[in-house]
Amino acid sequence: MSQTLSVVIQDKQVRSQSSRELGDLGERMAAEFLIRHGFRLVVANFKVPVGRNSKGVQVSGEIDLIALENDTLCFTEVKTRRSAEFAGPLSAVDRRKQRQITRTARIYRRIFGLKEIAFRFDVITVLIRKGEDPQIELIRAFWSEAKFRKKAWIGDI
Repeated sequence: MSQTLSVVIQDKQVRSQSSRELGDLGERMAAEFLIRHGFRLVVANFKVPVGRNSKGVQVSGEIDLIALENDTLCFTEVKTRRSAEFAGPLSAVDRRKQRQITRTARIYRRIFGLKEIAFRFDVITVLIRKGEDPQIELIRAFWSEAKFRKKAWIGDI
């Protein structure tokens, strides 16, 4: 029984490691894509505490890429997949993920005093199928902060 469990645990570790590597590759490709299309990369993998969960445990938020397109600050989530058969990469940018990125972006703007700058939330999907060139797509303004705005947010940053 313990041998079977050990094999399952090792298999999950291998899959999670390869998923992480795939995600890292996708983020590098997305950053290069943005630069090729005239964006100025500001930071990659911005991570900051955003609050506590219902059990009182510290929760961190992360934004994959932050870039400038002209005078607009773009908070960009990158989703990389090997296949779109089961569900496309956009399906992983659900409401919970959007809320977490929105909170993190508010903190980023507060830290750097960016009250007046235009900003938006983008998604880059990277599809890396075996034996094919990667497909990279930028979806500008995939969601807006207004979707998550609270009364207490009005006027504060």
